[in-house]
Amino acid sequence: MQLVFATNNLNKIREVQALIPNHIKLLSLNDIDCFEDIPETQNTIEGNSIQKAKYVKTHYGYDCFADDTGLEVAILNGAPGVYSARYAGEQRNADDNMDKLLTELRNKTNRNGQFKTVITLQLNNKQYIFTGICEGEITNTKSGASGFGYDPIFKPKGYQQTFAEMDLSLKNRIGHRGKAVLQLVDFLKS
Repeated sequence: MQLVFATNNLNKIREVQALIPNHIKLLSLNDIDCFEDIPETQNTIEGNSIQKAKYVKTHYGYDCFADDTGLEVAILNGAPGVYSARYAGEQRNADDNMDKLLTELRNKTNRNGQFKTVITLQLNNKQYIFTGICEGEITNTKSGASGFGYDPIFKPKGYQQTFAEMDLSLKNRIGHRGKAVLQLVDFLKS
């Protein structure tokens, strides 16, 4: 079986590849010669995930899955949420995004947040949705060199390390994307 993962984000591909069984060949957008930016114009994480998966199936004909992920901070009414990747602007710079969030949370005692990943699978002309959530808190400073995105400022509930301080196997086991991907894998096995 082969499936397209509707992303060119090498960090996401690496995380997901570690969880997908060997009998499933994972293709990236580059592998199918999809070089355009896939639209993400919905106002929810779920909506963007669905939109991306449908786009690949409609325009390229491949069975595929797409994810969309957002960091939702309680005191900011769920922001940055669906705008997480471009929170500080269209340049989509992780450091700029983290700096903006840390500035907005300065002097705030409630730093609770959660990562939410929604995966939409388009398979045999049917759609399936899987959701993974990881609760935690936003730290005061960046810490760690692994991971990507907001990982250096997100500490999962029950852990003293940020995602960026964890090895990939631990992050995949407890993290939002890992939880959603494992639901996807269980579904594909059944």
